[in-house]
Amino acid sequence: MVKNRISSQHIFAYQKFILYPEENKKTKSGKVNVRLPELVGKGYGTYWRYKGRYRVCKGSRASKKSKTTALWYITNMMKYPDANTLVVRKTYRTLKDSCFTELKWAIHRLGVDAHWDIKESPLEMTYKSTGQKIYFRGLDDPLKVTSITVDVGCLCWMWLEEAYEISSEDDFNMLDESIRGAVPDGSGLFKQITLTLNPWNEHHWIKKRFFDAKKDPDILAMTTNYKCNEWLDAADLKVFETMKKQNPRRYQVAGLGDWGIVDGLVYENWEEKAFSIEDVKKISGVKTAFGLDFGYTNDPSALFCGFIDTNSKTIWVFDEMYNPGMSNESIATEVEKMGYQKEKITADSAEPKSIDRLRELGLKGIRKARKGKDSINNGIDFIQDYHIIIHPRCVNFITEISNYTWDTDTKTGKKINRSIDDFNHLMDAMRYALEDISRGDAFSFD
Repeated sequence: MVKNRISSQHIFAYQKFILYPEENKKTKSGKVNVRLPELVGKGYGTYWRYKGRYRVCKGSRASKKSKTTALWYITNMMKYPDANTLVVRKTYRTLKDSCFTELKWAIHRLGVDAHWDIKESPLEMTYKSTGQKIYFRGLDDPLKVTSITVDVGCLCWMWLEEAYEISSEDDFNMLDESIRGAVPDGSGLFKQITLTLNPWNEHHWIKKRFFDAKKDPDILAMTTNYKCNEWLDAADLKVFETMKKQNPRRYQVAGLGDWGIVDGLVYENWEEKAFSIEDVKKISGVKTAFGLDFGYTNDPSALFCGFIDTNSKTIWVFDEMYNPGMSNESIATEVEKMGYQKEKITADSAEPKSIDRLRELGLKGIRKARKGKDSINNGIDFIQDYHIIIHPRCVNFITEISNYTWDTDTKTGKKINRSIDDFNHLMDAMRYALEDISRGDAFSFD
């Protein structure tokens, strides 16, 4: 029975955490009770208490959805000694800087660091007193997702972070089936899959399956936004107010958590498909192409990595870098880590000092894009004549290209021959990368 399995160490750790945390107020009996509003804040009471099969939360940036979810898993792993959790993203490499970091934050926030063993190779977290584990997997290695065998209890919970990246409902069905087997009698356990996402595209299967579904006790589909985050300061709130004025389309999604309405895509000539990089390299006439778009405090620096074949009119997108707030030093370090420091990289010419600095830091092949009049539309026209094949691991490229649209005239509401200034970091980097082919070679003294 579960009761006999619970060690005294587990009881002590759980009581210390749930009943006696220092940051909460004591009752007359001397015990201390965790108050959800103080721990998580407002807006997530129903989400926290829900025990149905599917718990889906779409939300804006800074809506607390990821941090709340991380706190929930650490809390409930310690509460239920037979529970194990699987955390999934589309690509394994994105887990460390997202879910793994959020769960480490939750452990520290709750003051239970001493009770958890955290490993980075491979990513794994173990609750010491019971041996329960949090596993991390990417859909880019499906066999590792479906072959998990737990040592203690059962695999009953799954967290799909950035679930928008999972473009195939069949992939989700495969994950859904991996949460199987009976939970221990008397454990109080329940099986649950949690999806958290930014709702960029209203045509995504998640909307139809969960948000448009008839009322179902096994589905909780909710929307949150930054307005329920009471810990944002004036500077944080100003970001959203500026977005509301300058980019109302993005504000609806990234600010309010509404579904993104995608109409008038710039590129419809693409598909997501796994391919062998080595096989593409062997195609006669194929050339590599690398482009870099510089970011700012909130915008990402984006590196496009692709192949182009002018004979078959095909572009293969095989890798990407996409991180906000990167210094020149961190860009150089990341590009070197990716193995592309010796490649010819065409970068945004609006940042000549950054290009010079990156050359000093070892990216000897970097040079500035020529741009010129109508370079954006000319580059778009060139790329539209090609078939674009995107490797599934390039999740940010897929998000951008499926949201990169023609702009709208504010007076008439009609589309105009100008692309939006949004979802364009990798789109611009792709144009820079293909500039020599689209415009022809030119001498440069850079």
